[in-house]
Amino acid sequence: MALKLDAQLLEILACPSPDHAPLRPGTPDDHEAEALTCTECGRVFPVRDGIPVLLLDEATEPDGRHADGS
Repeated sequence: MALKLDAQLLEILACPSPDHAPLRPGTPDDHEAEALTCTECGRVFPVRDGIPVLLLDEATEPDGRHADGS
């Protein structure tokens, strides 16, 4: 299922890490995924029921681990 977020919303969303880099739809492996990926740090943030979950603890690190270590 393709990610459906308003284009204006995507323009203002930023990664909550100190870099505050822009986010792009999808994951590095799946551009249709229900997720947003940071263009700087590579963290992947889930989108649940159309709502981006921009919490560092909910993000998946570029190496596939969750930020909380799991």
